[in-house]
Amino acid sequence: MTDTSWSLPDDGEAVRDALVSWYEDDHRSFPWRETDDPYAILVSEVMSQQTQLGRVVTAWEAFLDRWPSAEALAEADRSDVVGFWTSHSLGYNNRAKYLHESAKQVTTEYDGEFPKTPEELQNLQGVGPYTANAVASFAFNNGNAVVDTNVKRVLYRAFDIPDDDTAFEEAAAALMPDGESRVWNNAIMELGGVACKKTPSCDAAGCPWREWCHAYEIGDFTAPDVPTQPKFDGSRRQFRGRVISILKEYDELPLSKLGPRVRVDYGGEYGEGWLRELCSDLAEDGLVELESERSDEGKNWVVRLRQ
Repeated sequence: MTDTSWSLPDDGEAVRDALVSWYEDDHRSFPWRETDDPYAILVSEVMSQQTQLGRVVTAWEAFLDRWPSAEALAEADRSDVVGFWTSHSLGYNNRAKYLHESAKQVTTEYDGEFPKTPEELQNLQGVGPYTANAVASFAFNNGNAVVDTNVKRVLYRAFDIPDDDTAFEEAAAALMPDGESRVWNNAIMELGGVACKKTPSCDAAGCPWREWCHAYEIGDFTAPDVPTQPKFDGSRRQFRGRVISILKEYDELPLSKLGPRVRVDYGGEYGEGWLRELCSDLAEDGLVELESERSDEGKNWVVRLRQ
């Protein structure tokens, strides 16, 4: 049941003006904040889901140099897109696949014109409510209030909003000024990323909400738990990426030859059964083909990139 006991400050206009002024006076510079191209913004949002923003800048610029438009990406070979994703350590390769498919949708289903509302944008492959809202906001100034982990932390601390998704969404919507989703969503996410981090920097960052902030008043900066990114080294994500990278070079390999290239300790617990399961997952994601072939030695499994 949603907790409805919370309330926002009465002087809402002053709260809004303080945040927007703080953001416009000084904020981190990211290249996707300098464009309203929905394609470029979608790429930045997808990349940012699992990667630190500092590393995203280099990958984002390289990606747009190679595929500068939705049309260019739609015409690309999917294995090239996935290979780029892997080489830049951008997280799950599924995101590259969905981005490629969404570019095809824009060119074939929308005649090259991006949909403009959060609802329409969710028709694109792999675009959920948060990403759709972000693209609608930053490209078209036509979004709703964005609620990510940073925004939740800000609302929880500043206005004592309960740790409840519906409450966070309602509070964020009530705060956002009409018709200003672009600057507002940038500003409140910046506040969470710069001043109201897990360890806050209220005074050092000049937080514009100190006079209204409940946590600042009582000195208790408790916040909802924020899931941490699983360690990448030795993770399933890392080995999935290695499989794709190796197949980019060899096109196809039997598991017996692929395994030692994927991990140096291949065998035993991490033998054929482990690798076949890993490749089966990639096959279900549409990234590879896994087939069994009969020979004099018996059944052999062969894996190849899906074209």
